[in-house]
Amino acid sequence: MSEQAHRGTIFVEDARLLAREALAGEQFVLRLDAPRCARAATPGSFIHITCDLSIPMRRPLSIMRADPVAGWIEVLYKIVGPGLRQLSAQPVGASLSVIGPIGHGFTAHPDRPRTLMVGGGVGIPPMVFLAESLKTQGDDGWKPLVLMGSEIPFPFRLRPSTMIVPGIPAGVIACMPLLEEWQVPSRLASFADFAGCYQGYVTDLAALWLAGLDPAALAQVEIFACGPTPMLAATARLARRFGIPCQVSLEEFMACAVGGCAGCAVEVKTPGGSAMKRVCVDGPVFDAEIVF
Repeated sequence: MSEQAHRGTIFVEDARLLAREALAGEQFVLRLDAPRCARAATPGSFIHITCDLSIPMRRPLSIMRADPVAGWIEVLYKIVGPGLRQLSAQPVGASLSVIGPIGHGFTAHPDRPRTLMVGGGVGIPPMVFLAESLKTQGDDGWKPLVLMGSEIPFPFRLRPSTMIVPGIPAGVIACMPLLEEWQVPSRLASFADFAGCYQGYVTDLAALWLAGLDPAALAQVEIFACGPTPMLAATARLARRFGIPCQVSLEEFMACAVGGCAGCAVEVKTPGGSAMKRVCVDGPVFDAEIVF
């Protein structure tokens, strides 16, 4: 897709930092006043943010929540390198240059209302955004399930779920409180022995749930995933095994994030053979079949 297709949908804003929450594992949630970005954001889109005036390169961060009425967005990130460390030190009230929302997000199809969302680590934010967007559509028949995996403390306080999820092993009861408040069931997986979590890969937990569905229920499932590349590859294999469509959001290093440098290009399969696509503007969401 050409850059022209994105004109009028990507904005540059001086976003004011409204709130900053420090979490375990050097993770942070920032709430930014960015009304134009908030109005146009979709689940799976991201921003390119200036961390500090002393650091010329921006950083791409997935949007976790967006309120188009109040005009704010939220991002979740883990400190990796000096740029994000500088970002975490910005005081509330600081002005931060933001480009966004960037990229094509997830598309949930009503004919497959059992939306299985799989998020790993910093891939959790788009799943929260997608779950909230489905919730705000009201009683449209959506039956979402969010599965999250992390080997560091989750970016929220774990609590036992009060929602029953058939097919999930007994004792796997830890959930994300925010999703629970939205009446969206969630379950967690980790090798770190967190209480109430599935001991293993989040994709293995997804496989257990899928294996418990009958053919009619499986025909209603669509998978959405974001996280490390090995997790996305495992999710793609899982979708292929059960014959389920799957969309994945890729994570790549980005310089410009608006399609100019092509530094984030990945190889994909097309009817005409292999091709290179830019994760920033052609993605970050792709059909899993053409990537893996």
